[in-house]
Amino acid sequence: MTLSVPDYLSPIQWHQAVAVSRQECARIFRDGGAPQDALAAFGLSGNGSENWERVVDQIASEICAHPMKRAA
Repeated sequence: MTLSVPDYLSPIQWHQAVAVSRQECARIFRDGGAPQDALAAFGLSGNGSENWERVVDQIASEICAHPMKRAA
């Protein structure tokens, strides 16, 4: 599967967000969590029928929506 980068994001930003999202979802999965648990960890809600693939994309979108503050 090839992830499509949303038009309003730079490809680098999107791929980095997806990598972070995958890492966090893998940790939650390893600890016995469900996709809904991953959404809750990022303050998102779902309808209960999400799969991991969709959750990774939702979390990556959320990461891109709120830029991180950079410290000098």
